[in-house]
Amino acid sequence: MAVRTHQSISGFVASEPQLSRTERGDARLYMKVGIEHYRKEPDNSFTQLETTFHDLIAYRGAAEQGAERLAKGDNIIADGRVRDYSYERNGQRYDGEEFIATRIGHDLARTRYEVDRSGRTAGREATPFASPQHSAPSSAAAIVM
Repeated sequence: MAVRTHQSISGFVASEPQLSRTERGDARLYMKVGIEHYRKEPDNSFTQLETTFHDLIAYRGAAEQGAERLAKGDNIIADGRVRDYSYERNGQRYDGEEFIATRIGHDLARTRYEVDRSGRTAGREATPFASPQHSAPSSAAAIVM
C-alpha cells in the first residue's frame, strides 16, 4: 500500500477567518494566510525573505471546525490543493490562485496547547508499535535553497 500524499502549506492566519454559506447551504471558510520564506546562506544561517499572502478556502466540516478553532495570528498547517481561478469584473480579467483546504490545524512545532482526550471513541486508542524516534522540525516556514 502506498503512502497517500497531498499538497500542504504552513503559515499563519493573516486575517480574521470568515465563515459563510454557499448557495447549497454548505459552510465556507475564507482567510488570508501568510507564509514566511527563508534563504539558506553559505554559512548555514538563514535570511528571512518577503512574506507572501495567499487565499485559503475550506468547505463543510473543515470550514466549521476552522471557524470555531482558528484566529488571526495562529500558526497553522493545511492539507489540500491549489486551485487557479479567473473572473471578469467591469471588463477587466483577474487571475489568481487559492488553496482549498480539506484539513486545517494548528502547527504543533509553533503552538502550545492542551489536548482533551475525554471524548475518544472506542477503537481509536493508541496501539504500541516499533517506530524510530522522530524530532519535530525547528521551523515550519518555507526554505528557499
